[in-house]
Amino acid sequence: MASDPARMPAEIARMARQHLDSLKAAGVRWIPAAPPVPVPQPSAEQTMSTRLADESSFFGAVADQVPADPAERRKSLEVLAQSITKCVRCAALVSNRTQTVFGVGKISPELCFVGEAPGQDEDRQGEPFVGAAGQLLNRIITACGMKREEVYICNILKCRPPGNRTPLPDEAANCREYLESQIDLIRPKFICALGACAAQNLLNTTLSIGRLRGQILRYRGIPVMCTYHPAYLLRSPEKKKDVWEDMKRLMQELGRPIKGN
Repeated sequence: MASDPARMPAEIARMARQHLDSLKAAGVRWIPAAPPVPVPQPSAEQTMSTRLADESSFFGAVADQVPADPAERRKSLEVLAQSITKCVRCAALVSNRTQTVFGVGKISPELCFVGEAPGQDEDRQGEPFVGAAGQLLNRIITACGMKREEVYICNILKCRPPGNRTPLPDEAANCREYLESQIDLIRPKFICALGACAAQNLLNTTLSIGRLRGQILRYRGIPVMCTYHPAYLLRSPEKKKDVWEDMKRLMQELGRPIKGN
């Protein structure tokens, strides 16, 4: 039987209330808030996803402020990650994914890397940056005198786009709430945006990565360094020297200058 459009708002509200009740029963006292997700001119194919996106309005309904206790933030982060596994906002991504890929790393890190979207390896393993580009990112982190487990790593999108294509604007907009809540909870000291897609979506700009890199910008008060994506470096190894200059600048800002450089 076809769904009655007139019942959709009431049904969504009922689902949201049930979800809130289950969270409260589990002892969750705080869920990250975010502004409404702007979805520009949805097509007929996206109409259902847009309606279901309203279900997530419960994020703002119960939010007060980000708790200071890292343990509480870690618990809220786990709740957020679990809620994303049920997300159906982007039909093309839902039908393509094996699983959602949330993020990995420590709470309150000095540095958070934000990439574009999961690839095939990430979709299979459920962790960001585990393929060839991830191995190069690991080497960059090590060269900076850090360990992967010391930082936090995530992506603009939590689902793999078909064929590893670049995320579409409406897909990034649908996932924006999750990204902002994620960053609010982990509280990084600095952010490194990897590639044009990550930098442009994070900073809400259309400037090229060539113009954004090499300078300290800001995301909601957090310093941001933009640089080339490791996957791009695999295709254009001559750009590695630019990334290395960016990372040296970033480490200098973090108070962890790279010795001998």
